[in-house]
Amino acid sequence: MPRFKRTDRINELLREELSVLIRDEVRDPRVGLATITAVETSPELDHARIYISTLGEDDEKQEILAGLQSAAGFLRGQLGRRLHLRRIPELHFGIDRVLEGAQRIETLLREALPDSPPNEE
Repeated sequence: MPRFKRTDRINELLREELSVLIRDEVRDPRVGLATITAVETSPELDHARIYISTLGEDDEKQEILAGLQSAAGFLRGQLGRRLHLRRIPELHFGIDRVLEGAQRIETLLREALPDSPPNEE
């Protein structure tokens, strides 16, 4: 049976609650459609890095980040009311670049590898 660290459980709890709060409570028009892909908290639970994924160009993504960062105090207060934690971490938002990296690697592999012949049986 796998054992989970407390921070793993808190990360998942924060991800779920922040997703609901951003979708239902944040009224900033800059935020738009932002999906929380991961949350990483420090071992002391002082800080939480929230990774988001969204569609659009880099300037649009920066606008969404600015909107989320301006709503960070509100979100932290709402988390304090909803969750029974002794300490609610400071929220720091960032763009999740994993998907972009995966697409770049796939493009490079397609360019590097010649077309393989079809499998003949």
